[in-house]
Amino acid sequence: MPLLTIETNQSAAGEQRQQLLKAASTLVAELLHKPEQYVMVRYTHNPHMLFAGDTQPLAYLELKSIDLAESTSPELSAALCKLMETQLGIAKNRTYIEFANAPRHMWGWNAGTF
Repeated sequence: MPLLTIETNQSAAGEQRQQLLKAASTLVAELLHKPEQYVMVRYTHNPHMLFAGDTQPLAYLELKSIDLAESTSPELSAALCKLMETQLGIAKNRTYIEFANAPRHMWGWNAGTF
């Protein structure tokens, strides 16, 4: 049910991409106290991104989940920014993150909803 989308102008190929995806999946499961078997992570390399007037390394993340508490967003932001910095060398001040709480009846899976 948690979905982390990573869009960045930094390419990650092969083993680096796999490490990023695995690290992100594990982190989201731990932070949200959800089984990793339900975590989905998607990565998109988009070289056509600009932030603060330049094309230095940047990332836009979306974290969507059922029961995502507003009070946890500072902790989630810190952890996800650290992930981007560690995995892709993207500074914290070059990362935007959008958090979204999904109602159970609006999140489908396995031919039903949660």
